[in-house]
Amino acid sequence: VPGGGAAEMEISARLMEMAKTIEGEAQLPFKTLAGAFEIIPRILCQNCGVDVVRIITELRAKHSSEDGKFFGINGESGKVESMEACDVWDPLSVKLQTIKTAAQCASMLLRIDDIVSGIQKKQPQRAPAADQGEPQETVRVDLDN
Repeated sequence: VPGGGAAEMEISARLMEMAKTIEGEAQLPFKTLAGAFEIIPRILCQNCGVDVVRIITELRAKHSSEDGKFFGINGESGKVESMEACDVWDPLSVKLQTIKTAAQCASMLLRIDDIVSGIQKKQPQRAPAADQGEPQETVRVDLDN
């Protein structure tokens, strides 16, 4: 797949297109995921020391057209260029594994949040002592079960 953030930017552009076809709050997950995929090109811009907003805007414009799917950030010049012409490629297997791992991490965090939220709901509410402010309690979570 093309490197330089081109693959991530293309995924982001397609997710934003899909979000536009959906009405209401159901489009929010698509928009959020599209924004998350833009993080890689954004970091590449920062590492190159270029104007992040200008380059990301230019990259979005390229990926909004049908022939822009190979455009990414040249790490040496910091410019938006065709990764196909620059011969910059990322291994597909690494890209796929990265996306799968990110999804698994997000899922795990949501499960942990559900566990912690459930524990906090079960604990009785105490009124704060007048001189101590909020009560100080330690919440322990057993992640093995």
